[in-house]
Amino acid sequence: MSRVRKRNFLFLLVLMLFVGSYARHRHYGHLIDVAGHLQDKQMNEISGIAASGISKDIFYVHNDSGDTSRVFAITADGKLKNTIYYNGDPSELLAVADVEDIAVGPGPNAGASYIYMGDIGDNGAKRKSITIYRIQEQKNWKDSVIHTTAAPLHLTYPDGPKDAEALMLDPIGKVLCIVSKRQDTVGIYTTPLDYKPGESRVLTLRGKLHFTGFPPLKWITAGDISRDGSQILLKNYQKVYYWARTGNEPIWQTMMRPARELSYEQEKQGEAIGFTHDGKAYYTVSEGIFSPIYHYNSPQ
Repeated sequence: MSRVRKRNFLFLLVLMLFVGSYARHRHYGHLIDVAGHLQDKQMNEISGIAASGISKDIFYVHNDSGDTSRVFAITADGKLKNTIYYNGDPSELLAVADVEDIAVGPGPNAGASYIYMGDIGDNGAKRKSITIYRIQEQKNWKDSVIHTTAAPLHLTYPDGPKDAEALMLDPIGKVLCIVSKRQDTVGIYTTPLDYKPGESRVLTLRGKLHFTGFPPLKWITAGDISRDGSQILLKNYQKVYYWARTGNEPIWQTMMRPARELSYEQEKQGEAIGFTHDGKAYYTVSEGIFSPIYHYNSPQ
């Protein structure tokens, strides 16, 4: 074998070893892990995911615009357990306009856990108000199809209509938090967690964030806060951003600090991110039939 051929062979061998080592590192280090796939064709436009507050092995997901007022309870590997229908807006053809994200956390009854459905999508920035629907979780949801009652909260922005796809619940500050989607600089908006059914409010603008990149890839499509309030996630179509909270500071103050970029397997149309029940990991999932559910370890 000639010296040149030996050199080329050694180069290819080293390259193959490097690629193989990197792939094993990603797999065994759990930087990227496919937990499963969505296992029902009804779940074809998934736009949000959140861990149950009372069942460690259950997650809630939902479709966005074009679907009715329902949420799916699934296992981490994507098996459908329950479809939960809730009352929406009778003036809407499908009872909801565009549900874009979901959050789970405390509510009016001490010790209970609630699902918050964010009907906050507004592609044309024309909606006079947006709505969040609160549903109390039930530990013994056994039927495959369930009908329940939701408590609506109607919200308007202080600076005009916005499109948004990120709804988060802060259990420390006791607020619901919405981050707008499309502008070069997006807004952080909050409202107190406690509300009466049917109440109308104006959101409070808490601050603004700027993310680098090109639209629409840098548009914010999802967010979540861990169950203990110590970790925050936001994502766009290309990146996942992470903050660790310091003490009990306001959530928007945490988000004003530079974010850490986490590992992310870019998805076809990734619009959902959510922590696990214990906050030690998080999941992402994309729109599309039988989409993979990606699992990542949290930095903490």
